[in-house]
Amino acid sequence: MARPFPLSPRFRVLLAGVFSQILCIGVARFAYTPLLPVMQQQTWMSEADGGWLAALNYAGYMLGALMAASIHRIRLKDTLYRLGLVLAVLSTAGMALTDSFWAWAALRFVAGLSSSASMLLASGLILHWLIAHRQRGELGIHFAGVGLGMLVAALAVELMLQLSFDWRAQWWGFGALALALLVPAWRWLPRPARPLPGAGGGHAHAASPPTRTFMRLMLAAYFCAGYGYVISATFIVAIVEREPLLAGAGNWTFALVGLAAAPAVMLWDLVARRIGYLGALVAAMVLQVVGIVLPALTTHLGMVLLSAVLYGGTFLGCVSLVLTMAGRLYPQSPARLMGRMTLAYGAAQIIAPALTGMLAEATGHYGIGLWLAGGFVALGALLLVWLRRVDQTAQRLDAEGKVTAAE
Repeated sequence: MARPFPLSPRFRVLLAGVFSQILCIGVARFAYTPLLPVMQQQTWMSEADGGWLAALNYAGYMLGALMAASIHRIRLKDTLYRLGLVLAVLSTAGMALTDSFWAWAALRFVAGLSSSASMLLASGLILHWLIAHRQRGELGIHFAGVGLGMLVAALAVELMLQLSFDWRAQWWGFGALALALLVPAWRWLPRPARPLPGAGGGHAHAASPPTRTFMRLMLAAYFCAGYGYVISATFIVAIVEREPLLAGAGNWTFALVGLAAAPAVMLWDLVARRIGYLGALVAAMVLQVVGIVLPALTTHLGMVLLSAVLYGGTFLGCVSLVLTMAGRLYPQSPARLMGRMTLAYGAAQIIAPALTGMLAEATGHYGIGLWLAGGFVALGALLLVWLRRVDQTAQRLDAEGKVTAAE
């Protein structure tokens, strides 16, 4: 009998990251988005309640970012990563056990905390492994798991709706899926033995902290990106389903977001090699503005689907580019800057959903929230254009991105 084709160590490590993203982001975080209109129909949940639960989810993520930024021991990071995987499973299945707002709030908070395990801790652990084994330090494949997770969440909800599952049964289904995803996410990422001197290989170099100008403008720009990202990520299904002409297309629109996001992350790596990291980030944010505001301009199905493609094809690219830049600035401890950047991103994600939910409940539509989100992302792109012109750290990062293809 033919033996199965063995996976290379690099591919197994990257796949562990992919499965952790599908579990912690796709299921524990993004199952909530396609389930939101279902829960609003079948429970007492209002638009404002949905926004507050999303905000608490991002508050948990922000706490996780604080932990990632403050922890320096690689073995402890690995332990917390694995704890995050378990919390993702428990917080997902726990949503089916209650219909109490405060219980849901606690579970969404814990789910947000777990999502930092795959987004930040796993990113740092994978970068550490790649650098130690003289591999190219790019995270595009790892972050493709977010897009795949969104796709899985949307298709799973659509399938369970076809099977007439109510909201509670759907959360149970996601809990079972989460348990299955836990296994490869846990087993395929090796435990770091001990940090070894000089393990960075040819690409490791001493950390060169960014300038104050870089940090101030970059944090402000990433806050703006976070505000724009979270509105569509949280409400896109509800926005589509509220339009009579688009009813029934919400889950498919969300699936298209994930389908566009998965390969786009790797494409933005290629763009960064041509025009630099910040150049690629500016381009992604400009396209994201168009994707965010299109549903506020028209309810034509084609334009809404184009919006999903533009949004899905850019938001995750922004995250991947920023966190890869963090790894290049601090190659021996990438989570150090990843955590600081994510605090800015996460602060916007706490404010934006609650504000947008209240605006939608007061006005009866999401239009104002979408325009506000688009405006923030546009402001962030302008800040990055300014940053490229005035800061040496930014210029060096762009130069490094352009020569990566020749390494």
